[in-house]
Amino acid sequence: MAEETGKHLDVALVAAERVVWEGQAKIVIARTTDGDVGILPGHAPLLGLLQGGTVQVRTLDDEYFVAAAPDGFISVANDRVSILAENAEMGHDIDLEEAKRALEQAQAAGTDSADEQELVRVAEARVRAAEQVS
Repeated sequence: MAEETGKHLDVALVAAERVVWEGQAKIVIARTTDGDVGILPGHAPLLGLLQGGTVQVRTLDDEYFVAAAPDGFISVANDRVSILAENAEMGHDIDLEEAKRALEQAQAAGTDSADEQELVRVAEARVRAAEQVS
């Protein structure tokens, strides 16, 4: 069920090696270093650094999904939303119990190095995304 032209967002969620999701949406919600941002059609241009790990999307068909995107950027211009993340995964594709185990392992390994901190951030984002769709 498409709405009239100009009343939707064209959204692309892209990971380092693949397009995770692409389609039209009514709203996109993401957390950036400047805080939470809700993007509706007609939103002012924006370039932000993702923080917090999840992106929420409501499609034109009123489907709702959450994606884990713990690192990357969000760009908004002319009703086009581009989410570019090194790691991105649809919440419904994540096994919650496996994600929790991975988080425990990452935390147990420590957070002394930047790589270890990144592993924890990715694991936390996967758990949050999976919990939001469970």
